[in-house]
Amino acid sequence: MISYLRSLGGEVFLNRPVRRLEDLPACRATLCDVTPRQLLTIAGPGLSPVYRNRLKQFRYGMGAFKIDWALAGPVPWTAQECARAATVHLGGTLDEIAASERTAWQGYQARKPFVLLVQPSLFDSARAPQGKHTLWTYCHAPNNSQVDASERIEAQIERFAPGFRHMVLARHVSPPSELERRNANLVGGDIGGGAPTLGQLFFRPTRQLYATSKKGLYLCSSSTPPGAGVHGMCGYFAAQKALREMF
Repeated sequence: MISYLRSLGGEVFLNRPVRRLEDLPACRATLCDVTPRQLLTIAGPGLSPVYRNRLKQFRYGMGAFKIDWALAGPVPWTAQECARAATVHLGGTLDEIAASERTAWQGYQARKPFVLLVQPSLFDSARAPQGKHTLWTYCHAPNNSQVDASERIEAQIERFAPGFRHMVLARHVSPPSELERRNANLVGGDIGGGAPTLGQLFFRPTRQLYATSKKGLYLCSSSTPPGAGVHGMCGYFAAQKALREMF
């Protein structure tokens, strides 16, 4: 479940999976960078019934559909500004972007998905052989979607970069299920650690936030405030709480 764990008072590195808390060395405070589902798996018996039920009610959000490409050259953007950008957001009009996200949230794959696209080899020559390029992108999809969004994503890129498909040497597709297979925290392909609903925006995953019902056990993942996208702050706030309570 976890390849290693950081504990206050030092770092503990394990060469085996952690399937339950008893697999870990004894320590005063344990911070778990996992979502509620994984916490239930590794710590469930030690948690109170009320707290376990609240974790079970935690709602996961949209999944992600990711593609990596090897390209014969740079993306042939119509807008030259895009050829100088590390990250490009492809969505057309604001109405199209809103429709794409709304559709995925409602459980359907958008025909014209809002695509986040990254061009690492434009700025790091070690990412591809000389003259070649790499590219990766993802769009939102319904949680655990089985729909292949490859054609729709490539059509969206082709829309803004005519001739893109002729540049493709190889591609690797990672649907939501593949993302979860690689990382159990990405439940249904949810890369945000849980749905950002009004309730879960402030109380993630419960009103106890980083603390759990077990003394010395804390959550520090994006399933806690301020959530995904504010990198490092979930762990920072969880560590601050643990330091106040345990030391």
